[in-house]
Amino acid sequence: MLEARAAVRTLHTYRPPLAGRTGLRLDFNESTVGCSPRVLDRLRMLDAEVLARYPEREPVECEVAGFLGLDSAQVLLTNGVDEAIHLLCSAYLDPGDQALIVVPTFAMYAVFVRVEGAQVVEVRAGDNFAFPEKQLLAQVNPRTRLIAVANPNNPTGAVVEGKVLIRIAQAAPQAALLVDEAYFEFCGETLMDHARQIENLFVARTFSKAYGLAGLRIGILAGDGRQMAMVRRVASPYNVNAAALAVLPGALEDQEYVRGYVARVLSNRARLQQELGALGLHYWPSHANFVLVRIGSSHGEFVQALRARGILVRDRNSDRHSDPRCEGCVRLTVGSDEHTEALIDALRDVVEQLGLRSGLPTDSRNGVGV
Repeated sequence: MLEARAAVRTLHTYRPPLAGRTGLRLDFNESTVGCSPRVLDRLRMLDAEVLARYPEREPVECEVAGFLGLDSAQVLLTNGVDEAIHLLCSAYLDPGDQALIVVPTFAMYAVFVRVEGAQVVEVRAGDNFAFPEKQLLAQVNPRTRLIAVANPNNPTGAVVEGKVLIRIAQAAPQAALLVDEAYFEFCGETLMDHARQIENLFVARTFSKAYGLAGLRIGILAGDGRQMAMVRRVASPYNVNAAALAVLPGALEDQEYVRGYVARVLSNRARLQQELGALGLHYWPSHANFVLVRIGSSHGEFVQALRARGILVRDRNSDRHSDPRCEGCVRLTVGSDEHTEALIDALRDVVEQLGLRSGLPTDSRNGVGV
């Protein structure tokens, strides 16, 4: 009888709750206003001949590299950040190798590591999701071949100083350090400028969030040119579709649109956090386009009550495999003024309905009731 590899048979399946997503979608950290009009203009220009040809990635990679201030050999366009993670695991992990992952974080790191038959070593974040630098470095050994860090982190919104990540790269030269900057635009902290100097550093970006292109699945993996040549060996030459390649230059050109959306998100993130504090809800100050809130044992009712009001949010309770220390937590995406106003109005109603007011002020530094 045909059987899949043991690593696949024992793999935990990651199934995001995609079904029935109607209403205001504040559950997947997508843009709530969509892409630039320039992107739509380029989509309308696509014709049958373009769609009949295999997509050519390299010319657009050159444009992206110029935008980032890198050489074209340092940049690979990928089918979202998910593929970037998968390619790194394929290029650097053998069965029996180890990958260090600070949890809670994006679930796909562990999935792709285990697909290669490698071992996931989870290092738990500290109090209030502080980055556990010492604990992580203590786990580094000759079998460590990959270290994955989301910066800012999902689902916590926490950020790690660049100097800390550089120390980690230097402490584990035999390991690929992936710094996933999917939420870079909402934070501004980046290690992209170090991609020339640090051979084992890889930086991933996505156009799914601030650029509003989640449906086209396009991302970036950047790193040292010699190492990127190894990653290209395991990548399909046609991994990014023609529509995504056609519109990406237009998306990059319209930085005014991106900056405008990011500015609204940052303003509304502060507004939402202030409201959460006023409602007595525990939250963690975020550097991304979402806020993690601790609801407690009523988290399921909270999510359903918002859904009944036409608003989808993400339940990150710790009974989910990938979210240790997220007991009773819910993640709220931040978007436009209109959408934030709708969320705040619904939050006030639901908090009252479920009797969630703790009567305690919230410390704005760490989200813990005082």
